[in-house]
Amino acid sequence: MSEPRLQPATRLDQVRYDIRGPLSQRARELELAGVELLRLNIGNPARFGLHAPAALREAIAANLPKADPYGHELGLESAREALLLDAAARGIAVADAEHVFIGNGVSELIDMALRALLEPGDEVLLPRPDYPLWSAATRLNGGVPRYYDCPAARDHLPDAAEIEALITPRTRALVLINPNNPTGAVYPRALLLQLVEVARRHGLLLLSDEIYEGIVYDGAGSVPLASLSGTVPCLSFGGLSKLWRACGYRVGWLLLSGDAQVLRPLRDALQLLAALRLCANQMGQWAIAAALGLRADIEALTMRGGRLHATRAALIEGVAQSAFLQMVAPQGAIYGFPAVRSDVLPAFDDQAFAMDLLEQEHVLLTPGRGFNVPDSRHLRLTLLPPPETMREVLRRIESALARRAETAIPRYAHG
Repeated sequence: MSEPRLQPATRLDQVRYDIRGPLSQRARELELAGVELLRLNIGNPARFGLHAPAALREAIAANLPKADPYGHELGLESAREALLLDAAARGIAVADAEHVFIGNGVSELIDMALRALLEPGDEVLLPRPDYPLWSAATRLNGGVPRYYDCPAARDHLPDAAEIEALITPRTRALVLINPNNPTGAVYPRALLLQLVEVARRHGLLLLSDEIYEGIVYDGAGSVPLASLSGTVPCLSFGGLSKLWRACGYRVGWLLLSGDAQVLRPLRDALQLLAALRLCANQMGQWAIAAALGLRADIEALTMRGGRLHATRAALIEGVAQSAFLQMVAPQGAIYGFPAVRSDVLPAFDDQAFAMDLLEQEHVLLTPGRGFNVPDSRHLRLTLLPPPETMREVLRRIESALARRAETAIPRYAHG
């Protein structure tokens, strides 16, 4: 009897998810060996003591007996109606609850949306750096990522003209991540309007990842793209994971806005895909209505004196004092994206450094290359730990960089 062929599909060769990749695997080995690590690699609020509001758990508990059967493939009707009202309050015109989809986290809905949209070889415009799920889902669904740059020199913001220059006859969609993961950039209204106009001129679908909407600092304004896009078809992604610190509930939603007639074939395709997975997690959906009434709850963490604001301040201060690091201060989301200065340490491999930092300093973070940035000098750190932890992490990073500098330039310490 011949042995079965169990080689993985070749389409996985170009898929990476370094946030939970080799560094994370090595971290688990070290912890099993008794090493205590400082983990700043994942935006997982509850792991840092930041839990979902009690009202969400109470809503689930009160409705738990109703969660036993399969539900509607689009999601719990009362939850979709609540999302419809919430969208209207934020200036987003969604035709009806049939244009609201609930999924097992935003990740599932991103995959479904690209599966419904793409033919083999179709192109998707993605930011660089991007959240790597977008690149992975594009490739796994037969698409081709085309990256537009969001460099630190431009405060990690895209340029509409550069994006437009990348468009070809195969381009189907333009993806925005706002507020941005990993950079913390928040896109201003004027820029969003420019990007809507690019999509309008070229008949592109807008895909707006807004899982961090509302997590902003020092007066930065987070504007939902669909509140500006009018009749241009726009898919807006949100969920409970970040704003409401309920990652493990695995509850995300997708709002379809724009010309309903133009959207109809895609909406119907999404419903077919939703039906094939039967339904989303029923328990978590009961928390949606309760969560939407608590949008302002996050301000206790993001305003001056709040935990996220304080840790962000510690990061900004630490980078300013560093001999090696520079950074565009994050305006939103829960990450900082500092870079190692090329004038101080010309030769630098962010992945090798991240592994050295883990092995020698017992700090786990994600190198910028994990966000599809070639030759990256960046490191992504989450803002979730207390400020004193951030200060200690920066001290260890500085120590590791100093060792590298001494190796590269023996007389570094003597000028």
